[in-house]
Amino acid sequence: MDVRDLMVVRALEAAATDHRVVVAAVAIFAITYAFIATEKVHRVAAALGGVAAMTAIGLVDADSAFFDRDTGVDWNVIFLLFGMMVIVGILKHTGLFEFLALWAARKSHGDPRRLLALTVLVTAVPSPILDNVTTVLLVTPVVLKVCARLGLSPAPYLMTVVFAANIGGMATLIGDPPNIIIASRGGLTFNDFLVHSLPITVVMTVGLVVLCRFMFRRELDQPTHNDIADIRPGEAITDIRLLVRCLVVLGLAMVAFSLHHMLHLDPSIVAMLGAGAMVVVSGASPEEFLAEIEWTTLAFFMALFVLVGSLVEVGVIGDLGRVAADAMAEHELLASSVLLFGSAVVGGFVDNIPYTAATVPIVDDMVAASPNSGSGSPLWWSFVLGADLGGNTTAVAAGANVVVLGLAHRAGHRISFWQFTRYGLVVTFASLAVGWAYIWLRYFVLA
Repeated sequence: MDVRDLMVVRALEAAATDHRVVVAAVAIFAITYAFIATEKVHRVAAALGGVAAMTAIGLVDADSAFFDRDTGVDWNVIFLLFGMMVIVGILKHTGLFEFLALWAARKSHGDPRRLLALTVLVTAVPSPILDNVTTVLLVTPVVLKVCARLGLSPAPYLMTVVFAANIGGMATLIGDPPNIIIASRGGLTFNDFLVHSLPITVVMTVGLVVLCRFMFRRELDQPTHNDIADIRPGEAITDIRLLVRCLVVLGLAMVAFSLHHMLHLDPSIVAMLGAGAMVVVSGASPEEFLAEIEWTTLAFFMALFVLVGSLVEVGVIGDLGRVAADAMAEHELLASSVLLFGSAVVGGFVDNIPYTAATVPIVDDMVAASPNSGSGSPLWWSFVLGADLGGNTTAVAAGANVVVLGLAHRAGHRISFWQFTRYGLVVTFASLAVGWAYIWLRYFVLA
């Protein structure tokens, strides 16, 4: 055998080895996801087991897991969550959440349908500014308390919080992590989102109220067990001076979130600075604020990032996007439709943040080759809508979902993977239908 033949043999052996690694990675991911979906073992144990298996086949090491932006842990998301958990944990001690819960109970007059609409409103309105993960961290304790006060099952209201947060987060550049990733690559501005994404967000938010009232109609027929006549929200505030100091810090943090691009600060840095300031003004001890951290949620996120990063490493996610791009060629409406529905489906099952990060370079190339470029391209906004709406598909499709279900479980109200997903699929595909009509009318009919 000469040198040329030896090189060919080695190349074939390397290709076979690469193929086996890809197959093994997909199999590991599928098995891990099956364990997460069926809840045969705890989701953190399943995710960590998947990471261990990826390590065993050589796809994960310290550099790829902890330092690589494409295949490792997204520390911006982790520290954003950590910082906001500290802020919310300290705010709990002021009585603010009890006040809001009692106020919501009075405002709803004990009517479950009115409470559901109020839940959508108080979640969707702040999500574009606070980002959806921060919003659910603030709203979820309120929902749990008001449901306890009125004797209602919190599951429908907590799932509504997730749906409203993911839809509301579409409206602005900072409302949802995929938006930040897409805007950075596509050169989209804060105002671009207000012009292109905010209008459809408003429409979908109104539609969500109607849809949730239909989906949860049986639960909403349950009478409340408590009389609201004696509810006095003001009595919940235990330390007004501490509350004022904490609200000032929270307000400054929210301003910094909205201006983080101008300040050249990542949202995670803003959250950590806000958490530090909150600890200082409250005088809370480490035992007090660290006790509020959802460590299992953070661990699950880190494992999930590494697990999906392994698929990025072997090129599976990128290949899916390239196949779609090749099939669409220059057909812009077809490309927009595939991006909208495909991003929702794929991102909904592999977490929309790493999916967006892996797919955005492909979309950038597609936009460059399409008739419309820049912020006027329907491809960018189809991608935004698909990635964000896909967050409602399954229990692990977005950060807000994982956070809310973790808080619910901690409070003794377990929402299973399939309980969430069967409603999430309805919300996602109803929203996608409205989103497709918006893209078609705005960019292909009225353009």
